[in-house]
Amino acid sequence: MTTDTVRSKRRRSGLVARRRKQALRNAAFMSPWLIGFSVFFAYPLISTVYFSFMKYDGFRPPVFNGLDNWTYVFSEYRMFWPALQNTLWLVLVMVTCRVVFGLGVGMLITRIRTGAGVFRTLFYLPYLAPPVAATLAFVFLLNPGTGPVNSILESIGLPTPGWFTDPAWSKPALTALALWGIGDLMVIFMAALLDVPKEQYEAAELDGASAWQRFRFVTLPNISPIVMFAVVTGVIQTMQYYTQPLVAGKVASGVIGGSGQQFEPGYPEKSTLTLPQLIYNLGFQRFDYGSAAVIALVLFVLSMVFTAFLMRRRGGLMQAGE
Repeated sequence: MTTDTVRSKRRRSGLVARRRKQALRNAAFMSPWLIGFSVFFAYPLISTVYFSFMKYDGFRPPVFNGLDNWTYVFSEYRMFWPALQNTLWLVLVMVTCRVVFGLGVGMLITRIRTGAGVFRTLFYLPYLAPPVAATLAFVFLLNPGTGPVNSILESIGLPTPGWFTDPAWSKPALTALALWGIGDLMVIFMAALLDVPKEQYEAAELDGASAWQRFRFVTLPNISPIVMFAVVTGVIQTMQYYTQPLVAGKVASGVIGGSGQQFEPGYPEKSTLTLPQLIYNLGFQRFDYGSAAVIALVLFVLSMVFTAFLMRRRGGLMQAGE
């Protein structure tokens, strides 16, 4: 064996050792994320898939029952399809309204010369209200019989909706509640709008661009990543929408029970029923963990589909713009 061969082997072994040390160092730096991902995402997801094929009530050992849980949820469980329809309605309508309204409020406040801090505080404060307290306040304000909103509408000759007691108006009432707490999106959009280069606005004005054209060709391209962030996070949050519709349905129906009292969610007429409510109702009130796991997986798949579609759409728009 020649000296060059020995040196070549030593270099290769040294290179392998350095790469191994680098890989171990990278794994050490990534270990907090890897542990968190495994404990809080991978393990729960695998367990959910496992229990979706099991008959399990939390007390006795799980028993494999094939596709019985899936068949029950999709074919026999009468509350699943209304909950799915309501959840999709809220994702499409509520998220769109929140993004548009939040952007509009952000643009308005960034252009106010006097008292901008006061208006910013007034719009942000409702976001700090606890969800239960905010929902209770809205149910009181929108009470069809004694609420001040309907009293004002009646005094000026306008129709008085039933709001949380009317299936046709319950979801718009929840949307109004979501718009009331728009402070989080307002702050995010304000930061993005203030970061748009003023030189681009000045150049657009010199070219004779109208206000709509300046928004379309200057403002929107610069803040499009923030808009996408707001839409994606809004979709994920709305997919987990639980507290507000449950509290609104309980209060509007007059059922304010203790911890041991069961309540059939969705009042009125399943119009406020959402998929997270079904997961809780099946898993923690009826102890049917298998069916609850099926709905949880449906919710997960829907969230992934919406997110993938939005990110793909965002990528296509960026390529078209280039």
